[in-house]
Amino acid sequence: MKVAVKNIENKAAGDIALDDAVFGVEVQDNILHRMVKYQLNKRRAGTHKVKGRGEITGTGKKPWAQKGTGRARAGDLKRSQDRGGGVVFGPHPRDHSTGLPKKIRQLAMKMALSSKAKEGKLIILDEAKAKDHKTKPMAEAIGKFGFNSALIVGGKEIDVNFARATANLPRIDVLPSQGANVYDILRRDTLILTKDAVSDLTERLKG
Repeated sequence: MKVAVKNIENKAAGDIALDDAVFGVEVQDNILHRMVKYQLNKRRAGTHKVKGRGEITGTGKKPWAQKGTGRARAGDLKRSQDRGGGVVFGPHPRDHSTGLPKKIRQLAMKMALSSKAKEGKLIILDEAKAKDHKTKPMAEAIGKFGFNSALIVGGKEIDVNFARATANLPRIDVLPSQGANVYDILRRDTLILTKDAVSDLTERLKG
């Protein structure tokens, strides 16, 4: 499929042919859902931890007699019902990541790109570069496209001025081509790829 190429001022800069094997795949929501869950699970640190009864600092002395006091029996004051006591069945450090075959991950990436193309929310830029690092002119330039939320994917390296100029723009994310992923593509309304990004992603996913 052929798509028009724009420059940063939203003016025509030619066109580009997108590979249907990458940008024209049938979209399946269940595959995208599995991929998003895979990514979010992998991001979890799994460092949550609470102290159990055996880890609480305190004496092991029996606080009062077993019988005759009228109170419930107690072996120590580190029980879960005591103030400052241990937690029963609390969270412990563990790995939350789930497995997903590489072919499914690649297919999900193709589907994410294809979904944006089919919805008409894919924009191709000739390049993602800025003359300076000022945010105001960049906001004015991006405002000409008419979107409020976008992911901009550049080539293998992002132009320093462009990265700084877009850093403070709300709901605008910028990633290099190797950092493009399903979750970030889907969480933003519009996907913007540079010609270098199209080349890199096609090479990465077509194999």
